[in-house]
Amino acid sequence: MKSLYKAFRKSLPLTVLALPGFLVLLLFNYVPLFGLVLPFKNYRVDLGFWQSSWSGFKNFEFLFSGKEILNATVNTILYNSAFILLGTALAVALAVMLFELTAGYVKLYQTIIFLPYFISWVVGAFIVYAFLDMNYGFINILIKHFGGQPILWYNETGYWPPIILITYLWKTMGHSTVIYYAALMGINPEYFEAAKLDGAGKIKQIFLISIPMIKRIMIMMMILSIGRILNSDFGLFYNVTMNSTLLYRVTDVVDTFVYRALIDIGDIGMSSAAAFYQSVVGFLLVMTSNFLISRIDDESAIF
Repeated sequence: MKSLYKAFRKSLPLTVLALPGFLVLLLFNYVPLFGLVLPFKNYRVDLGFWQSSWSGFKNFEFLFSGKEILNATVNTILYNSAFILLGTALAVALAVMLFELTAGYVKLYQTIIFLPYFISWVVGAFIVYAFLDMNYGFINILIKHFGGQPILWYNETGYWPPIILITYLWKTMGHSTVIYYAALMGINPEYFEAAKLDGAGKIKQIFLISIPMIKRIMIMMMILSIGRILNSDFGLFYNVTMNSTLLYRVTDVVDTFVYRALIDIGDIGMSSAAAFYQSVVGFLLVMTSNFLISRIDDESAIF
């Protein structure tokens, strides 16, 4: 008992330090787990959470009966696949570039790259609108200046996949870059010194030391991203597109579909079923991708 009390006294400062984070985790990640019964209920506000009648899988049947959820799912997977692949490649490339710069310039470039991450999608949407507005947008002004016809950007679906991709990378690239840059900073400098003595130039050092040494971080980040492949960035697809109905075919994702189902239909059970569908698929993808990676390289797997 004394040893237990001593251990508690010793770890008390760290426990107090971790307490706010633990409470946030408990409040936002574990308490909402009670809501897992909602997809299987015919929820009524007047009856409440527990008194509403059970509906079995009717919410899921209704959810998957239309083509909209299929289109939203395909869009979500395709966009997130592009975000993961291009985002990882560009973030690693930028991190390596920052790593090769002298210390005086790193802070400046870090700040420039990381700054968009702190801008909300509401503000980001108006920045995009400043470029794409029909009458006063910067791009349309340039097009008219050179004798062309202005483009109705918010009516034309063909332009939006690259616009969504560029906007996402612009806003989120700094966050991933800083993570990979921190991993590069943790590499023992003796590896690079030994490579120099062996005659390896900068390019060889990057491909033989820098990238292999952060491989585990890259794999971990990719596995976590794959687990969220059905969870899209709601602000990006709702605010940046100005919720234009003409763009739904290429910009509608599971999150915006669930939001509209909740706002337009008011069916909480069906919306919960869609969220449950996202979570289950995400969990299965994490387990599967981690299993496959563990079969190839056991040390690179998360668990």
